[in-house]
Amino acid sequence: MSRPRSGTTSGRQGGFALIAVLLVLAFMAIIGAEFAYSMRLEATAARVYKETLIAGHLAEAGLEQAIRELAADFAFVGLGDDRQASAEEECPLVFYSQARLAIKRLPHRNVPLGAGQFSYCISDEEARYNLNIATADRLGRLLQGVGLDRQERDAIVDALQDWRDPNEEHRLNGAESEDTYLELPVPYRSKNANLDSLAELAQLKGVTTALLEGEDGRPGLNSLATVKSPGQINLNTAPRAVLRALNLSDAELNEIEQQRRLGPYAAVPPRFSGRGLTVTSRTFRVEAQGLVDGQVRARLTAIVQKRSADGSGEVDVLEWSGVR
Repeated sequence: MSRPRSGTTSGRQGGFALIAVLLVLAFMAIIGAEFAYSMRLEATAARVYKETLIAGHLAEAGLEQAIRELAADFAFVGLGDDRQASAEEECPLVFYSQARLAIKRLPHRNVPLGAGQFSYCISDEEARYNLNIATADRLGRLLQGVGLDRQERDAIVDALQDWRDPNEEHRLNGAESEDTYLELPVPYRSKNANLDSLAELAQLKGVTTALLEGEDGRPGLNSLATVKSPGQINLNTAPRAVLRALNLSDAELNEIEQQRRLGPYAAVPPRFSGRGLTVTSRTFRVEAQGLVDGQVRARLTAIVQKRSADGSGEVDVLEWSGVR
């Protein structure tokens, strides 16, 4: 009988051992790579959480500076002249003293603070049309100004009136719970009361995101409407689309815009009386951002109101959305 050679057996055993070692090493490399990947994910998540937290506080700091600015003693608000508007075209609001002299503004954009920056913009909430007191004709003209045709306008005007009225009887082009809202994939009932926030508009039949945000260079309802103002519209700050909703003619609108470049109206001219206009404001919208490494990481929007109508006093927050 032939006997197996010991060298061959040892070689085979060594080969199996080498393969086993390589498999163990490969397994350990996979485990190590997975561990390193998990650690990177956790580190990234922790960094993002930290930066978001910092940005949230920065946005709140922007709101606090805006409130500080609004708490100052001013008599009028306006849009400033062309030179001032170009310097802050995204946030043109200017505060004026009783003598109608522009008050120096606090820094608004990319204000450094701690580990980042904050920016904020103050706009006049009383330059917007209050939908809770909207009449059908004025609301129709407002919607016409954002580019809606007659059929779309009629549907939204009736839907808003049905949403606000206390009954469940819908108008010709309107909508109520049984015939519209309860038949949706996520059903809900018509509120049958005034709107508490502009966000409710998204629930109304016919209202789209494009209508709220604006498109093709046209403004959206978010920039033209409100539910928080006392009701009168500030002649010094209202955009053309809002003033047109009050049935002012193009000639009157041109006159108003020309006068506002010279300074704010100190009183409503008699020829504009009875239109629901005023020249003072105490309700404002603040949109603030928190930036870390030059990137916006947090946003908030707040509607605030001065307790006193004479331009001085404390400021109350009526609505808050975004960072908390």
